[in-house]
Amino acid sequence: MKIGITIGDQAGIGSEIIEKSLPLFPDIDFQIIGKRVPKELIAYGKINPVYGHLAGEAISEAIVLALQGKIDAVVTAPIHKEAFNLGGWKYAGHTEMFADLTGTRDYAMMLVHKNMRVIHVTTHCSLRDALDLITQERVHKTINVANDACKQLGIDSPVIGVAALNPHAGEGGTFGKEEEEILIPAIKDAQREGIRVLDKPIPADVAFAKNLGGAFDVVVALYHDQGHIPVKTVGFIWEEGAWKDVDGVNITFGLPIIRTSPDHGVAFGKAGKGIADPSSMISAIKLAKTLVENRNAL
Repeated sequence: MKIGITIGDQAGIGSEIIEKSLPLFPDIDFQIIGKRVPKELIAYGKINPVYGHLAGEAISEAIVLALQGKIDAVVTAPIHKEAFNLGGWKYAGHTEMFADLTGTRDYAMMLVHKNMRVIHVTTHCSLRDALDLITQERVHKTINVANDACKQLGIDSPVIGVAALNPHAGEGGTFGKEEEEILIPAIKDAQREGIRVLDKPIPADVAFAKNLGGAFDVVVALYHDQGHIPVKTVGFIWEEGAWKDVDGVNITFGLPIIRTSPDHGVAFGKAGKGIADPSSMISAIKLAKTLVENRNAL
């Protein structure tokens, strides 16, 4: 098995967490992708368009290698989105770049922390724009991607819950009509296709706790923070003014290739100090390995 790892933004912790993680996987052939700046020349913790440009070049190269079958999966180290954009890459983030360069239309971001799985209908846009993007068609497609994603993760017959948009799932239209007019019709569309999705949207203030407790296999979240907050609350531990543990994985499903990533940013405050926590990178590699093995077993 050969897994490519992109360098990410070199002013951040990417190189350190890569170096700490790779020795734990002696059975994997790793390829570090991207032009690396000598360590002594890196200005850690600072936004630099050069590092953003190099990060984008690494992603582009990794996508080509994966599409050509020269690597089995891609694990991406964190990028700094401002440096990335200043470096000439006009994407909101990794997810959008992977979708564009692979010609993928129906895709979704899933966050994973242990048995908690959350997939998103919308991601990198304003909340106001997200509300306009939450359509019956888009929710239906995300449910389909969630179903396929769980199967790729080894769950044979997944059960899917859809988080509600409005408080108390709208209370029958009292607090909003999106549940009745958008979410329930999308759920019924998916059920007619044989997908095991719960009949009604689940109030978001309990949906993620139920998922964590095993009530269903994945939650369909409607916008970025609705899904990210619960995953990071259980996966990130802050104690005595510092992050004690940072664990969680970002997976882009729907692509023709496998892509996972640590679910955290560049951590400029820790960069170059040798104190970065590699937990999320380790988990990202483990999940990439699982996805490759499951794909090969089909």
